[in-house]
Amino acid sequence: MVFKRLLGALGVGGPSVDTVLDDGAALPGGALTGRVLLRGGDAAVEVEHIGLELMARVEAEHAEGESEGTVVFERFTVGGGFRLGEREERELPFSVPLPWETPVTELHGQPLGIVLGVRTDVAVAGARDKGDLDPLAVRPLPVQEAVLEALGGLGFGFRSADLEYGRIGGTGQQLPFYQEIELTPPPQYAHAVSEIELTFLASPSGVEVVLEADKRGGAFAAGHDALTRFLVRHEDAPARDWPAEVDGWIRQVTEHRDAYGSHAAYGHDGRPPAGFHSFDTHHSGPGLGTAVAAGAAGLAVGVAGGMVAAEVVDEIGDFFEGEED
Repeated sequence: MVFKRLLGALGVGGPSVDTVLDDGAALPGGALTGRVLLRGGDAAVEVEHIGLELMARVEAEHAEGESEGTVVFERFTVGGGFRLGEREERELPFSVPLPWETPVTELHGQPLGIVLGVRTDVAVAGARDKGDLDPLAVRPLPVQEAVLEALGGLGFGFRSADLEYGRIGGTGQQLPFYQEIELTPPPQYAHAVSEIELTFLASPSGVEVVLEADKRGGAFAAGHDALTRFLVRHEDAPARDWPAEVDGWIRQVTEHRDAYGSHAAYGHDGRPPAGFHSFDTHHSGPGLGTAVAAGAAGLAVGVAGGMVAAEVVDEIGDFFEGEED
């Protein structure tokens, strides 16, 4: 049993904590399971509260440009109200529900570059300390996987994925941010669009699939964005002809001008959002999600921006280490 984190707020000789997530990627709307491991220090203490915070690395647009930071998007209490003896070791198993809109971090076991983490929050004898920050892996729901594989089958390529702070107007979005997966079009669509952006908004009843097409301009018209959305029930995942279904969606969003809305629906107000911890302001460009290997059945293996999957993992680790510091 390895305890990675000494609770620094409690001083030398205080208790230590480690949170261990169970193996395997979790599902949006499913259970996140694991154990919080505690070991007492030089003296017995009263453990008042043990909580878990779900954190995401997101991007936000505001008057000063674009910045990246962290957002806590869910909190759970998993223990507390007990005495931890000197050098005592205690294990607290937990099972907590992930929000349905929890972003997908991997496809077929390969990382998309989305950074999620679980941080342990411990209150002992009036002092509070943030403990472990552990990477959280989330795999797609059956509907999400079916849509992604259909897009791959149609020839769309993966460009990047990120989390955007804000709201998509007119949807049932619950979290303060949304996931955006950017795809490059195959030849049959390249004349009409330069990029497709895909967002999944899952709920207990199904998935809203939001598509935004960056439409090319013509001789007499400027380029513009067109958005549309489609609702799919979870039980429809194995029943639909997904290549034909998704092909119809793409044709609808590329053939109709502004079918759903525009970027104004995303609700950016020109200011850094409340509860958003900014750590890096930058100009837009290749980011963490610029490389992914998505499996032969889904989106094609690709590398963009000179970053390979191993480097994605390294940057995720650097991010978590910086947050712990």
